[in-house]
Amino acid sequence: MASKLLQLKSEAAAGVTQEQENELVSDEDRDSLHILPFAMIPVQTKGLIKARMIKNARFESVIEIFSDKKTGSGQIKVEGVGQAFGWPENHEHPDFPVLKKLAELPTYDVYSLRILLRECGIEVDGEKYLQLSEGKQAELVTYMKHFTRPLIRDVYGKGDVDIQRYEDLIRMFRSPDVKTAREKLTLMAEKLQIGLADVPAFLEDYGDTFLSLSYYRQILDQIDPMLEGLLESLDEIKENRQLSADHNLMYTCDHMAKTLRRMVASVKHRFEQFEIDTKDMWENITAERYREVEHMILGYHIVLGGALCILSVKLMAWHKLFPTPSTGGLMKRAEFLMSEMKHGISNISNVAVTAAPS
Repeated sequence: MASKLLQLKSEAAAGVTQEQENELVSDEDRDSLHILPFAMIPVQTKGLIKARMIKNARFESVIEIFSDKKTGSGQIKVEGVGQAFGWPENHEHPDFPVLKKLAELPTYDVYSLRILLRECGIEVDGEKYLQLSEGKQAELVTYMKHFTRPLIRDVYGKGDVDIQRYEDLIRMFRSPDVKTAREKLTLMAEKLQIGLADVPAFLEDYGDTFLSLSYYRQILDQIDPMLEGLLESLDEIKENRQLSADHNLMYTCDHMAKTLRRMVASVKHRFEQFEIDTKDMWENITAERYREVEHMILGYHIVLGGALCILSVKLMAWHKLFPTPSTGGLMKRAEFLMSEMKHGISNISNVAVTAAPS
């Protein structure tokens, strides 16, 4: 750890070019819920630029100095960053309150950060950093079709137009080559109370809003099988004669299973409601109805992001150690459950998925 800090300080003294800074925000970081690269944050401590803040397996916000398959993850708590980087006092350095604010955020996904960073008074180039990577957007095409199909059908009269990326849809609507499509676009513009030339901008807005839902939905689908694997392990632990004598362990198993099930069920219910509202919106699209649905979705970004962040962090940590039912014994699983998994699980109760946005 000490040698890595010295390396970071040395590299910082040499300076970081704009190109190098851009490369420090990887696609993996950009598409993650639990990683926040400092390269996008206006910090004064140059040694932090190559580091990042992460949510670890305990769901603690820590500064990760390095991460490597061989050496593992080098982590520093926010309270210890001043000593690590040679600050005179934490409370006297301008970066410390910034780090404290970032550590308190419930999620680091780009959609929630657009809101949270603004509320914290931290300026970030949103166009540059707070966008999903092109690779992730391409992955979400299948999910996006669920939301773009009603729009295409409303304009073209069918939902089987070959669209690979949402940008293709926008380009198609910028220069519609079908008379009926142009007529329907004009009608849509009237319903939305915007000019015909403003329809592409509306589509970009629509696309970004529903890309966020597609992103969250994909994450939920990815963690679903991980949850089933964890729940099966919890049942096996509870059925083991030796382990069942540990009342604290049994309580933790029950509490974790109940909490995770409730959280996932709440998130799924919210998605079902979004789908109902979106379908209803397209039954009779108006400017007011669209803005209502958009406001509702945007209002849940932080709630969904926070819920999915803690779920994915916990379930991925478990899945990484125990990817199959035969990996690791019950004793090892029970130890990891008590040493890492149970910490921070109470935060789930603080994420009110069913609460209405302000």
